[in-house]
Amino acid sequence: MKVTLKDGSFKEYAQPMPVIDIAADISAGLARAACLGEIDGEGADLRTVVDHDCTLNILTAKDEKGLAALRHTASHVMAQAIKRLYPGAKLAIGPSIADGFYYDIDFEEPITAEDLEKIEAEMKKIVKEALPLKRYTLPREEAIAFMQKKEEPYKVELIQDLPEDAEISFYEQGEFTDLCAGPHLMNTKDVGKAYKLTSIAGAYWRGDEHNKMLTRIYATAFGKKEELDAYLTMLEEAKKRDHRKLGKELGLFMLADEGPGFPFFLPKGMVLKNTLLEYWREVHKRYGYMEISTPILLNRELWERSGHWEHYKQNMYTTVIDEIPFGIKPMNCPGGMLVYKSEPHSYRELPMRVGELGLVHRHEKSGTLHGLFRVRCFTQDDAHVFMTREQMEDVIQETVRLFDEVYSTFGLHYEIELSTMPEDHIGTLEEWEYNQNVLKNAITGMGKTFTINEGDGAFYGPKLDFHLSDCLGRTWQCGTIQLDSQLPERFELEYQGADGQKHRPVMIHRVVFGSIERFIGVITEHFAGAFPTWLAPVQVKVLPISDKYEEYAAQVAKQFDDAGIRVEADYRSEKIGYKIREAQLQKVPYMIVVGQKEAENGVIAVRSRFAGDEGQKEIGAFIAELKEEIASRVMREAKAQEA
Repeated sequence: MKVTLKDGSFKEYAQPMPVIDIAADISAGLARAACLGEIDGEGADLRTVVDHDCTLNILTAKDEKGLAALRHTASHVMAQAIKRLYPGAKLAIGPSIADGFYYDIDFEEPITAEDLEKIEAEMKKIVKEALPLKRYTLPREEAIAFMQKKEEPYKVELIQDLPEDAEISFYEQGEFTDLCAGPHLMNTKDVGKAYKLTSIAGAYWRGDEHNKMLTRIYATAFGKKEELDAYLTMLEEAKKRDHRKLGKELGLFMLADEGPGFPFFLPKGMVLKNTLLEYWREVHKRYGYMEISTPILLNRELWERSGHWEHYKQNMYTTVIDEIPFGIKPMNCPGGMLVYKSEPHSYRELPMRVGELGLVHRHEKSGTLHGLFRVRCFTQDDAHVFMTREQMEDVIQETVRLFDEVYSTFGLHYEIELSTMPEDHIGTLEEWEYNQNVLKNAITGMGKTFTINEGDGAFYGPKLDFHLSDCLGRTWQCGTIQLDSQLPERFELEYQGADGQKHRPVMIHRVVFGSIERFIGVITEHFAGAFPTWLAPVQVKVLPISDKYEEYAAQVAKQFDDAGIRVEADYRSEKIGYKIREAQLQKVPYMIVVGQKEAENGVIAVRSRFAGDEGQKEIGAFIAELKEEIASRVMREAKAQEA
C-alpha cells in the first residue's frame, strides 16, 4: 500500500500497519511526539491499522487535534487517580475542551479545591507507571453487564443510549478501564508533566437541572511545561480581570437572586452602556442605517411563520393573552420582517439597512448563567439589510468594513469562521450552497481568510462568525453576518424591480457587539476595567487637597461638566494620597489635584492613569486636549490595559 505524507512524499508497505508504527518508520522522535493520526483528513487513533492507499498526517501536541487527544488521555489518567483515591466515586463523562478537559464525577462525599493537589499527586504516579492504553470492543449486552458489575450507572446509561449498531469501545490502562470512543495516546507516560487541575464546579448530569448535580473537575494539559506556565499565568491575570468582580468594584452592574440571568445596571454601568449605544448609533448612521423598535411580545402565529416556534421554542418564554399564545422575542428578526412588509418597496431603496437595539429574552439553564456573558435578557444590536441578489457580496463586504471600524476602536482583532448548513434547517441544499459560496467569495474578495465550522449555521442560513481576541489572547464570538433567503420567502417580502415586476429580496441578519451586555463583559476584562477615556463612566476626578480648596475644586469641576466631560469631585476629609489611590482603584483616567498654588494661579495639577504626574496645566487648554481625546476615541494604551 502507498501512504502519502503531509509533505507530499510517500511510503510503501507490503502489509497493513498501525499509525504509530508508520510514525516510528518516519522517525523515532515523531513516534514519541505522536498524539493522533489523520487518515484522508479524518482523525484516527494511533492504534488504527492502515490497510489501503491513503494520505496520512501524524499530529502532535503542537496541533489542535493532537493536543485534544493528549488532554483526553489526561482526563482518563485523572479518572483513574480519582478511582484509586475515592473507590466509591461514579464516573460520568470526561471530554477534552477548548482550554483543557474536565470529568464529571458523582462522589460519595463532597470534595473541595484542596483535594485537587492529592488527585494531581496520584496522577503523577500513574504517569510514572507508564501504563499502556489498550483498546478493545464488546457487544452491547456484554458492555452493559461489564459496567453494571463495575457499579458505574452513568456509563450504563451512556451505553444504553447508543444506537443498536454502534461499536462500543473501551480503553484499559492498568487496573482502570473506561468506556470511550477515543482517540488516546499510547501510554500514560506520554501525558507528560505539563498538566494542572484548575477548579471545581457543579454540573447537572447531561446538563438537565432535573438530574443529579455532579462534581465537575476542570483541568488542562499541554505538550510543554512552559506552555502550561504561560496558560496558568494567563488564568491568574484573567481572575484579576473577571468582569463580575470588576463590575461590583466599579459600580457597573449587579446580579440578584430575585432575577437570575437578568442583570441590573447601576448608574455608572448605564453611562458605559449608553456611551456604547451612542457610538453604535453614530457608526450606523454613517453607514446609512435607519433605526426601528419592535415589540417584545408577539403572537404565536408570527413565531410559527418565522420558524422559531418549531426550531427555538425551548429557549422562548411564552404567555397567553386573551386565550392567544404569545412569545417574548428571543430575536428581533420577525418584527423586522413586519416593518419591511408594512409598505411597498422599490429596487431603488435597496439595499435597505434597518437597525434595532432590541431587548430580547432567551431561556438559559441556570447552570450555564455566567455574569454578563450568559444571561436571559439582553440588548441585541441587531440589524437587517434587505437587498437584491446582485447586491449580496457588496453588502457583506460593506458590513465587514463596518465591523473593522468598530473592533479597531477597541483594539480588538478577529478571526472569521464560516458556519455551514445544520441538520435542523429550512430551505434547499442548492440555496444553502449558493449562499455559502456568496459568503466565501465576499470574504476572500477582501483578502481575508476564514475557517469552516461544519453544520453550525443558523437554521435559516449560513453565517460568518467573528471571533475577537482580547489582550490575553482569549477569543470571544461577538459579531455575526447571517445570509438568509428563507425568512423573506416565509414572510412573502417583495420589492418592485426595474422591470416593473415583483421580486423577492434576500437579507442578512447581523450584529456587531452581539449583545451589549456580553460586549460590556468582554471589554471590561479586555481593559481590566481601565476603559479608554471616551468610554470611562467617570473621566475626571477633581481632588481638593483640603476643605479650604473645595470652592475652587467645585469651580473646576463645573468647567469640566459644562464642557460635557464626565466629572466627579471628592470632597471627603481624607489625605490627598488616599484620594488619589481611591481614584486609581476606580480606574479614573484623569485626576485633577487642586491646592493653594492651583487656586492662586487658576490652574490645575493633572495626574493620569497613563503617565502619572503630568504637571500643572491651564484649565481651558487641558479641557480642549481632553475633548479631542474623547472625540477621536484614541486609547492611551501603555497603562490603560494593565490590571
